[in-house]
Amino acid sequence: MALLSNRNNDEVMSKQPTPPSNPGQINMIGEGTVIEGTLRSESDVRVSGRVVGNLDVDGKVIVAKEGSINGELVAASADIAGDVQGQINIRELCVLKGAARVDADIKAARLVVEEGATFNGQCEMGQMTSVRAKDIKGKEISKPSSESAELKASA
Repeated sequence: MALLSNRNNDEVMSKQPTPPSNPGQINMIGEGTVIEGTLRSESDVRVSGRVVGNLDVDGKVIVAKEGSINGELVAASADIAGDVQGQINIRELCVLKGAARVDADIKAARLVVEEGATFNGQCEMGQMTSVRAKDIKGKEISKPSSESAELKASA
């Protein structure tokens, strides 16, 4: 008596390869790691280490309390609890957590600043058209729409 059988013995069973998908992928820059230069990613990025340069992300950027960015940050959305110095361009929502220390100009569709966060710089809010980082030659690829309000803030 056979426990497993194949109705058609000529039939070969093969497993179809599954296409790679990374909808929940998070790229991590660990504590103690320093990245210098430009980092581009289609997926989310969590920064617990240090980035000196530009971070260009199609997804969400999370800057942990121990993380820091010194340069330009471009992303769809961001949660910032660490240090950021430079320029921040967010297409959707930018959240400055209570531990955040930001010395940067921010362009974002929406901005939330939690109690305890330190923010020094200018803020331009409103609907953003596709915001992208500058190319290697320094030429800006796209700019925010003209439908924005300017807010100056310092803590």
